[in-house]
Amino acid sequence: MPINNDGIHDVLKKYWGYSDFRELQEEIITSVLDGNDTLGLLPTGGGKSITFQVPTLAREGMSIVVTPIISLMKDQVDNLINRGIKATYIHSGLSLSEIRHTLDKCTFGNYKFLYISPERLASESFIDKMRFMPVKLIVVDEAHCISQWGYDFRPSFLNIAKIRDYFPDIPVLALTATATPDVVADIMDKLKFRSRRVFSKSFARTNLVYVVRKTDDKVSQLVSILQKVPGSGIVYVRSRSRSKQIAEELARHGIPADFYHAGLENTDKSARQNKWKSGETRIMVATNAFGMGIDKPDVRIVAHIDVPNSLEEYYQEAGRAGRDGKKSFVVLLIKNTDKAVLKKRISDSFPDKDFIKKIYERVGNFLNVPVEGGFNQIYDFNFVLFCKTFKYPIIPTHNALKILTKSGYFDFIEEIDTQSRVMILANKEELYHLPSDNPNLDTVLQAILRTYSGLFSDYVFINEELISSRFKIPAQTIYESLLALTKMHILHYVPRKRTPYIYYTTSRELPKYLVIPRSAYEDLREKMEHRIDEVIRYAFSEDACREQIIRNYFGETDIQPCGHCDYCIAQKRRAQYTPRDVIDGIMYMLSLRPRRLIDFFDTLSFTKEDIASTLSQLINEGFVSLQQDTDTYTLTARDND
Repeated sequence: MPINNDGIHDVLKKYWGYSDFRELQEEIITSVLDGNDTLGLLPTGGGKSITFQVPTLAREGMSIVVTPIISLMKDQVDNLINRGIKATYIHSGLSLSEIRHTLDKCTFGNYKFLYISPERLASESFIDKMRFMPVKLIVVDEAHCISQWGYDFRPSFLNIAKIRDYFPDIPVLALTATATPDVVADIMDKLKFRSRRVFSKSFARTNLVYVVRKTDDKVSQLVSILQKVPGSGIVYVRSRSRSKQIAEELARHGIPADFYHAGLENTDKSARQNKWKSGETRIMVATNAFGMGIDKPDVRIVAHIDVPNSLEEYYQEAGRAGRDGKKSFVVLLIKNTDKAVLKKRISDSFPDKDFIKKIYERVGNFLNVPVEGGFNQIYDFNFVLFCKTFKYPIIPTHNALKILTKSGYFDFIEEIDTQSRVMILANKEELYHLPSDNPNLDTVLQAILRTYSGLFSDYVFINEELISSRFKIPAQTIYESLLALTKMHILHYVPRKRTPYIYYTTSRELPKYLVIPRSAYEDLREKMEHRIDEVIRYAFSEDACREQIIRNYFGETDIQPCGHCDYCIAQKRRAQYTPRDVIDGIMYMLSLRPRRLIDFFDTLSFTKEDIASTLSQLINEGFVSLQQDTDTYTLTARDND
């Protein structure tokens, strides 16, 4: 039933306090309420959640929201609950009884929003429950993950399309901040769009200043930039160890910094994130595990010390700067060797096919899976031990496993963090007579019973750190006591573990029968080569506006130069001086005393590129000499005659 515009404005005002929608929000909402499959491309911080929350609240029924980010799932549900809106989520951290209870409440219409991960849609029991829910809208967040042509393809997203068979008349709203024209078409195809309605906001962020700096010492350059640009910031790196190393280096220079990556404990992640949000930590040095769902409006700088694999990835992370609309800087640090580094990532991502087949064979041997066996079986897979055992390089091996997954031979399920869980095996009477002289056992057992319910009927997820903090019991004591109680058959304790898995989707085959399809190898390699070439163009181009390059990549045409990126500013400055002015400035400075390169950069108002190229020209023509031992420039003898 169509809803008039007054209705959606009333919802916006009632729950969010806003009188007007942002650009494209109202158009997307109206399209959804008219029953159209809709794709919304809104930049990071562009208010994507409003586009499905408002239409859901404007009518009867509920929305299923599919998102790959558990932290974002929790944040959005908490925000909705705080506004008096009934919302919930299901993720791997919930017990079976909690999941069943949540699904029952959704079936009887007690919730307006149910957030789930795409992996949940592989569960037939979940699908059976969902069929009886009053679903009126299916929302796919981070929709670019469904496309193999995208930079962040996740096979689990392909499960989404099959639920359309159960809700043939329900519209789908797909949302993403980054998608090229090819990815846009692929999203609509994979989600079986009935009508192709796309609402795309410009990729221009007028308050962001894009800057590329070429340097041989990235860390020193980063320190210099952060000392000049005040405010909160994020520095992106590509490895966990590097995040810690650079954070420590910044701290040594008096810049309050911390590091963040996927390998940290959840409590540690939250603590670091909260300190950064509050301003206690000024700079967060992080891998790409940091940022999704974090809405800190006053980030003044986002810097990349390692060159990203794609402009989609770069734009997504850059978009975390300046969400309050104020001027902010997006900085990419490069050096000449980065081109070779990027090209090597292609060969690492697509190792030789013989290598891939050898990995397939060795995985089977490592897991003791017989030929023609393993079908539909899941195996714990210690990836690091596998690489050490067979002396395989980590990155190509990891990517070989991903290619085998895309080829359909097995699913390589990366590092899943499973919470500890406990179920009481003894009856309540037996708990009063623990056969032990160890007082810690009773203390720990009582702490668990006072903290959690449902322990006698099902496994319940527990948090040892929470118990330790609440009851002042050392974490090691809790762990040892729970193991002892397990041996006594009082309870069953499954400690937390973080491990990858291999799930065989077909029986194990001999390597000679393996076929790596073009769609899983050659096609994807070509796409990656194109993305890498575009990153190189952005990073090393000296004849184009940075923002123009980004917006053209995402399909925007007839774009005027932004006027404020490093290239545009350099062009304005060049218009104010001639090559002769650069020569005269350099020669005058050298007539006073020898100089280092940084002296010219700090003193002269010309671009660094013009200063460096002019110095090279003067050296070639014999007017200037470079003293290699002191790294200083001097006038040659003939100019002193």
